[in-house]
Amino acid sequence: MEDMLRACIIEFEGSWDKHLALIEFAYNNSYQSSIGIPPYEALYGRKCRTPLCWNEVGEKNLVGPEIVQQTEDKVKIIKDRLKIASNRQNSYADLKRHEIEYKAVLERVDPVAYKLALPPELDKIHNVFHVYMLRRYLSDPSHVLPIESIEVNPDLTYGEEQIQILARELKELRNKSIP
Repeated sequence: MEDMLRACIIEFEGSWDKHLALIEFAYNNSYQSSIGIPPYEALYGRKCRTPLCWNEVGEKNLVGPEIVQQTEDKVKIIKDRLKIASNRQNSYADLKRHEIEYKAVLERVDPVAYKLALPPELDKIHNVFHVYMLRRYLSDPSHVLPIESIEVNPDLTYGEEQIQILARELKELRNKSIP
C-alpha cells in the first residue's frame, strides 16, 4: 500500500490527496489472490459500480464525458501503480524464499514437511514438522542434558529453576524506578 501511495504521489505530483478516493477505489476493487476476489466484493457480496462501468450503463452523459474519461484514465494509472507495487513486494519476498532440504530425518512427507525420529520420551509429540520450524544443528556437547534431570508432566509442562541472573536493568519512569 505504501509503495502504491508513493507511486501515486509521484504520478499526480501535488494533487495526490484529491485522488485518494480513486486510490482507495482501485485498491478495493483489485483482485486479491489471498481471498480470490476483490476486497469490496468480499465485504459487500457484489461488484462495485464504478466510473469504469459508466460507459456500459449509459450514465456517462449525466456527468460529462470529459470527467468520466479523466477518472477512467486516473484509475487505470492507479491500477498500474498498484500492480507495479505488488510485483516489487513479491520480488522482495521471493529473494528470501528458497528450497530447504534435510537429509538426517526419518522421511520427507511432502516438499515442506519432514517426519522426525524423536526419542521415546517425546512420543506424545506429533513428529511431522514444517521446514521453517527446522534448523540445521551443529553438535555441541554443552547442549546435551541428562534425560533424568528433566521431569515432564503428563500435560507436557515442566518445572524450571533459576540458575543465574545474567542482566539487571532499571526502567526509569517520571517519579519511580522499576527493576
